[in-house]
Amino acid sequence: MTDNKPIVSVITPSFNCENSISSTIESVINQSFTDWEMIIVDDCSTDGSVGVIENYIEKDSRIRLIKRLWNAGPAIARNVAIENAQGRYIAFLDSDDQWFENKLEKQISFMQDNNIELSYTAYNKYDFRGNHLGVYKPKLKVNYSDMLKSNRIGCLTAIYDSEKLGKVYMPNISKRQDLGLWLRILKMVPFAYGMDDILANYLAVQPNSVSSNKITAAKYQWRLYREVEKLPFKLSAKNFLSYAYLGYKKSK
Repeated sequence: MTDNKPIVSVITPSFNCENSISSTIESVINQSFTDWEMIIVDDCSTDGSVGVIENYIEKDSRIRLIKRLWNAGPAIARNVAIENAQGRYIAFLDSDDQWFENKLEKQISFMQDNNIELSYTAYNKYDFRGNHLGVYKPKLKVNYSDMLKSNRIGCLTAIYDSEKLGKVYMPNISKRQDLGLWLRILKMVPFAYGMDDILANYLAVQPNSVSSNKITAAKYQWRLYREVEKLPFKLSAKNFLSYAYLGYKKSK
């Protein structure tokens, strides 16, 4: 640690994740890179999530819990965690995903060795029943224009350097807030850089969730272009067509 502050702050929103949060926390505790803090912001869970988290806090002082008084959604929860983060590197991990034990060690070295502000990695995809759906292999270099066409950065793999960028927050929108954050950063730096290494496991949403509804997802994508990025109509339409085409290719 430097000045008693951790090098990495792990940002985890929590909402009714009693059945999955243990695996998420364990994957952080088991990291070969140990100089981290994990900030979990619970967004008014109504199940036993808080109790599970508090049991881990009793065993490991690097884990911190912030309890929100009203439910505001994952963007606000993540931003509260970012605001309270003390680490130089801001890393994201949702409460139903897991990291490989060498994730932080490899990725932080990659960023430091190559002077990178925003990085990401490949990851495994699983459905909600635990069936393996394959591996997402990202492009190894993306810019703002690339990201308008398709979100190529898995939130569970992303890390940004707050010493270089300052603290950058997610837009307060219901969906696509992670893409909104990457776009904000890519207005500040020319590129984000990825690793071929598979360093995380992503649990896909259940079929009846909002994120799995392609029509609903498309509406949020359009709103991101017009309301958050404030792109002109023609440029929004051009990127939306690319988004729809690339999404169709992914599903094949």
